[in-house]
Amino acid sequence: MQDLSSLWQAVLEKLELNVSNVSYVMWFKPLKVLDFVDGKKLIIATNSTSAKNQILRNYIDKLKSAVEDIFGENIEIEVLDQNEEIEYVKINGENSKEKGVEVNKNPFNAKYTFDNFVVGKSNQFVYAAARSVAEHPGEKFNPLFIYGGVGLGKTHILHAIGNYLKEFNPNLNVMYVTCEQFANDYIESLGSASKNKAVLEFRAKYRNLDVLMVDDIQFISKKTSTQEEFFHTFNELYQNNKQIIISSDRPPKDIETLADRLRSRFTSGLIQDIQQPDLETRIAILRKKCQLEKYVIDDNVIDFIAEKIDSNIRDLEGMLSKIYFLANLSNKPSATMEEAFEAFNGLIEEEKNEGLSPDDIIDCVCKYFDITRADIIGKKKSKEVVEPRMIAIYLISEILEMPLVSIGKLFGGRDHTTIMHSRDKISDALKTSFKTQSFINDIKKMLKSGQNC
Repeated sequence: MQDLSSLWQAVLEKLELNVSNVSYVMWFKPLKVLDFVDGKKLIIATNSTSAKNQILRNYIDKLKSAVEDIFGENIEIEVLDQNEEIEYVKINGENSKEKGVEVNKNPFNAKYTFDNFVVGKSNQFVYAAARSVAEHPGEKFNPLFIYGGVGLGKTHILHAIGNYLKEFNPNLNVMYVTCEQFANDYIESLGSASKNKAVLEFRAKYRNLDVLMVDDIQFISKKTSTQEEFFHTFNELYQNNKQIIISSDRPPKDIETLADRLRSRFTSGLIQDIQQPDLETRIAILRKKCQLEKYVIDDNVIDFIAEKIDSNIRDLEGMLSKIYFLANLSNKPSATMEEAFEAFNGLIEEEKNEGLSPDDIIDCVCKYFDITRADIIGKKKSKEVVEPRMIAIYLISEILEMPLVSIGKLFGGRDHTTIMHSRDKISDALKTSFKTQSFINDIKKMLKSGQNC
């Protein structure tokens, strides 16, 4: 039996994985679960009328999906604002904590699988290690310690392991918890009226596992008694050849105030980091997201997002969803650069694109240097062609802010690294070469006036 508040926390954790960080903090984190009526109807309270409207208007499908994953199918959801909550409590009483629900659900997000994990240079070793652990739990790489920055896919890989184990090893006792959950469970057992019994139950819960996955272990750093308990839990599992998988935002050596003996345990297995994805991987991630969510988005928009956002996967996918949402608002069949410019808002000067196309810039550069279009986009490597080609690439990048991949396609399918080199070379030359400055200024004036192009 699980109490209602624990079940609701599981719902929130699923929502956190499926909405942007801003949406989660603004609309979902403040939600309270009030009641579960006859095992069929979930009563939820918001902190404002606007929050209620936002959820009902924009997020009800995601909320229903998360609730069904935890509570089961055909659950009715009623969302109350703050005034309705007061009335409901007056009539029914706030009795959610006394209620229990029998649950036997897969705790892992079905969207987070190995098949949906885009593998690139930044994460290929983590993927290989995780796959090996999933196929041979307790036999290879124990413990497996995965670290990396926010939004790079650590939680995805943990859920992928969990989903694989549930599918191919359903008899294994697998648990996924955040470090905070582990600490809270332990603290709650210490504070129980029947302390000795509660602590024994806690230990039985965590030490009779086949696989234990702990997310965000860095939060254990300042919890001395929790570290002590986790140390003994770790030893018990390890000595019985049970698989331990840990994630963190930093390697063990950089977790402050971590007990040396715990740090030693963490480093006794395999440590792998997930790095920021390169451009090709970012493009692949966005295409996979479009495929999974059935988004229809122009290719140049995907290239544009991938070039502009290199921080983490969460930001990438968040921007993709925002652009698709804007296209939906306008009832457009496909998201275009128009929505991309609007989504990036002040980050991009959309007016630079007004009235100009890449072809306009290429034609103008050809006219200025008296060369043909075939020369500039072809493979000639003479100085008379190479310099104008680099200038055209620089101007398209600066004025139109086109993705490097898209520019490469314009110039005979050149690789984005070649395009980047050309752009940066002209950018550097502008700092020291009066001749290059003159070329760029003259061509910009021609483009602005529309003369001789």
